[in-house]
Amino acid sequence: MVDFKKEIARSIVNAVPELRLEEAVGFLEIPPDGKMGDFAFPCFKLAALLKKSPVQISTDLQKKILLPKSIEKVQAIGPFLNFFVKQTVLSADVLQKVLKEKQKFGFAKAGSGKIMVEFVSPNTNKPLHIGHLRNMFLGEFFSNAFETQGLKPIRTELINDRGVHICKSMLAYKKWGKDSTPKKAGKKSDHFVGDYYVMFAQKAAENPELEQEALQMLNDWEFGKPEVLKLSELMNDWALKGQAETCKKCGVEFDRIYFESQIYRKGKEIVLEGLKNGIFEKDETGAVIANLEPFKLGKKVLLRADGTSIYMTQDIFLAKKKFDDFKGLKESLTVTASEQDLHFKQLFKILELLGFDFAQKCRHVFYGYVSLPEGRMKSREGTVVDADDLISELEALAETELVKRYGNEISEKELEKRKEAIALSALKFFLLKIEAQKDFVFNPSESISFEGETGPYLLYTFARSNSILKKAPKNLLSGKADYSFLTLEKEKEISTLIARFPEVLQNSLKNYSPHVLCHYLLKLSSTFNSYYHETPVLKAENASTVKARLALVKAVGITVQNGLDILGIQALDEM
Repeated sequence: MVDFKKEIARSIVNAVPELRLEEAVGFLEIPPDGKMGDFAFPCFKLAALLKKSPVQISTDLQKKILLPKSIEKVQAIGPFLNFFVKQTVLSADVLQKVLKEKQKFGFAKAGSGKIMVEFVSPNTNKPLHIGHLRNMFLGEFFSNAFETQGLKPIRTELINDRGVHICKSMLAYKKWGKDSTPKKAGKKSDHFVGDYYVMFAQKAAENPELEQEALQMLNDWEFGKPEVLKLSELMNDWALKGQAETCKKCGVEFDRIYFESQIYRKGKEIVLEGLKNGIFEKDETGAVIANLEPFKLGKKVLLRADGTSIYMTQDIFLAKKKFDDFKGLKESLTVTASEQDLHFKQLFKILELLGFDFAQKCRHVFYGYVSLPEGRMKSREGTVVDADDLISELEALAETELVKRYGNEISEKELEKRKEAIALSALKFFLLKIEAQKDFVFNPSESISFEGETGPYLLYTFARSNSILKKAPKNLLSGKADYSFLTLEKEKEISTLIARFPEVLQNSLKNYSPHVLCHYLLKLSSTFNSYYHETPVLKAENASTVKARLALVKAVGITVQNGLDILGIQALDEM
């Protein structure tokens, strides 16, 4: 594909030799309105260098600059120098590349090697909820996007399968479960376990001594009491089986799973070695701490005064284990809720103080809370919206819409397939289109709409492009098109948008911001749908125009599908 940015930058540098090429490329912007050109150079960047006003520089450069063959014209507008790409060159260059690369369009060989993404990482005392889903979809996006850049993602999960919160569901089952099982109760296994966690909270409100019993059970677990270990294994298996079913339904499977129960005591030796070497110190209680105040990160306890480990001790070991398990790991990314941001800042600084060379390869991406129109959710009170229940609700909404549109024309099998794909597209897109760090309210009925800023709207765009291609004469779908027949302003706008897909993808990944890709896909879809309503494709005035427009339609479909794939959303040939 022609690198229009570099060609334009080179022409600017030829006119301003004091400017370096890479600087000129970096300064170029995309104007907010296509009528202002395809690329804009902000001349205030040269004001200090040339000792002139930005407006004067813009006017002078317009007269002086020698345009590359791919550029139709340059226009000075205030302090900006705006460049207009030739439509025929743009369309031919972009569409030929898309149609050649197909499902690889947008991919780059920017790197190689392995990169680990740890996400979801649930407790084994309840089913996954909507917060886990936001985590899951972010982690899967990063994994998919890394693949497009030539990296091999290692999808990883840390299972939090120990602690007093786990013992609470275990204790409730021991007291009131009466040898029931998920099968006997007719419940999905993780929901079955979650019911006992809620039951414990209800019973403990009336009998506070249950809290002490749960702590005693944790103590028994840590000292290896066989009866408690057996119960722990049983209930953890139920929870994990159900959670894995939810992940699989959402299209997510893991390459490596770590268990807190297997590593929580480890890391102690690393901390004690750090104490011995003067990296850590003891406080007045006898606890081992990392003094991070010089880095404005406070003081962090690493070992309690009685020598027992905490989460930080475990995470120090886990960080090291990841790099030991996967030699040559380029980066280790952890996705968690925003409340753990300080924890990870402290962890990475501690790893650095310990002298681990991988400390600089650790990253943390945090996300905000998701609430519902009814308000915030609390697991122990049973007010959390379970992932499975939410998916079922969205499937029911999708089914209602499909039946309304197609009635008896759609088979039961096809209905099941489409409603699941539509429901998951609604859920994934809604949770990814908001900037990850922001809290927001999830509205199920709004997310499932076939119009507006939704996943189903993107599915509809892809299905529409597919429908046009299905109706087209076969002879007009093959062979080289003459792109000089794409003369409409909207055709250039679509080609320009498609050309930006690789850069949008790289920016989304570089900034860990899937919402950037989401809003790009919405813009491409709305522009294409507007074009389709205004412009005949199959009934264009001549065969050459039909062929060129079909190539444009096909390129839109490929780009939208590639974007959906990276978001983890399955495209549908028909809605």
